Order: sequence, then structure tokens, then C-alpha cells
Amino acid sequence: MTTGLKTPNNYYIELITTFPPRPITNETELIATQNRINSILDKGSLTKEDRDYLKVLGMLVYEYEEEHEPIPTIRGVELLKALLEESQLYPQDLVPILGNEFMVLEILNGKCKLSENQIQELANFFHISPSLLIDNEK
Repeated sequence: MTTGLKTPNNYYIELITTFPPRPITNETELIATQNRINSILDKGSLTKEDRDYLKVLGMLVYEYEEEHEPIPTIRGVELLKALLEESQLYPQDLVPILGNEFMVLEILNGKCKLSENQIQELANFFHISPSLLIDNEK
């Protein structure tokens, strides 16, 4: 019976024997897997076997983090604040888009909602989807 897979070489067998890839079930296993990934990456030049093995370990880390450490979804004004910080901008940098400094502060403090036009302008400015600036919780 043919599986279509090549017989792994000795180096790949050594990689999977030394640190067998298994589903990650807790933080200790996550850290151990990340350390193993880092030790291989620190070698410098990687073989095809290294890259294949890292891909498998990376998928296991990704799967664990997606389930146990989801990235919180932020929207609306909270996203706007995060975008300002990430872009190293200040509220006054939004004055040309939102009209005046008072309006910017009112929006950032949650006292005033963004209009459809303001949402579109901010989305264009930050190169994001306008739907991300609509706060569905309020």
C-alpha cells in the first residue's frame, strides 16, 4: 500500500523522537513547545526537516492559543483608542477628521457617538473596515 509519503530521514526522526509533537493541553506544555521552537530557530540556517517540524509545532501552538488564549475583540471607541496608541497619534491628530478637539474628546470619552460619515473617514484614515468602528454593545 502506498501512502504518498516519503520515509522520513534520520534527522527528522530524531526531531520527533526528542520532542514528539502532541496536542498542547496546558500552559506548561505550551511553554515547552515554544522553547523547543526557539531552540531550533536559534540554530540559524534551517533544513527542510527543521521547517517541516516547526510547521507542525507552530500549528499545535496556534490551535492551543486559539482555544485557550483568544485575542479579545475590540470595536468602536475602544478600537479607535487602540489605533491611536498603535499609530503613536494623539487625539488632536483626529481633529481634521472629526471636526474639532472638543468633538474628538467627547467621542473618546464615550459622551458622543461617531456619525456614519466620521466612521467612514476614520476607516479610510486607518485603512480598516468601517464595521470595526461601530460599537455594537451600546
